[in-house]
Amino acid sequence: MEPQLKDSVTDGVATVVIANPAKRNAMSAAMWRALPGVLDRLAADREVRALVLTGEGDTFCAGADISALREPGDEQQSLAVRAEEALAAFPKPTLAAVRGFCVGGGSQLAGACDLRFAEEGTRFGITPSKLGIVYPSSSTRRLTALVGPSTAKYLLFSGELMDTERALRTGFVDEVHPAGELDKRVAEFGQVLVSRSLLTQAAAKEFADGRTDRDAHWAEQARGSGDTAEGVAAFLERRAPRFTYGV
Repeated sequence: MEPQLKDSVTDGVATVVIANPAKRNAMSAAMWRALPGVLDRLAADREVRALVLTGEGDTFCAGADISALREPGDEQQSLAVRAEEALAAFPKPTLAAVRGFCVGGGSQLAGACDLRFAEEGTRFGITPSKLGIVYPSSSTRRLTALVGPSTAKYLLFSGELMDTERALRTGFVDEVHPAGELDKRVAEFGQVLVSRSLLTQAAAKEFADGRTDRDAHWAEQARGSGDTAEGVAAFLERRAPRFTYGV
């Protein structure tokens, strides 16, 4: 099978699958190049309320296709950074569902998601020090914001892999689940995200990511959305809310 990104939408949740099983779902240059366009299309789909990124089979992503690094220039890294930034900028909640290996560019993509749920036994690593590669500054800052300076340096200096216990303790992942239970939990949590106000989620995502100049914008969106009135009414009437922002 040719390396590819597969995507589908079910019950408001878009799923993007990294599929390159012959190379543990390593990202080829074509896959890095395609990801921003896939994300743009799904962001524009009003049916989509959240996005899950995962890998095909029993692994998430083993990083960039190392064979491509034999080519001169830094195109592969530039493509990876553009894909990472597109994922980080996706305007709706994103969740990485991780199992197997999440290494190099795989950790780069997982770190660009809002949340990360992992299966027990998953191994995480960022390995440029094994290849003599300078890890991008934007990716380094994102990693540091996620796990703190000490753990970021540990991962980048050593290239060693960490297990799910350490990943959970350091904040790289948000939840860890036994083998066979990850997909069920991701599906359940996806529906939780879909049921909540996208207005709240989109504003919170920007604020948490450091956008401090958009208070007036989101106040205006809130006034025109009807989500606040619906949320209060649903609470008082003891029913599930029917939020309409973005629909």
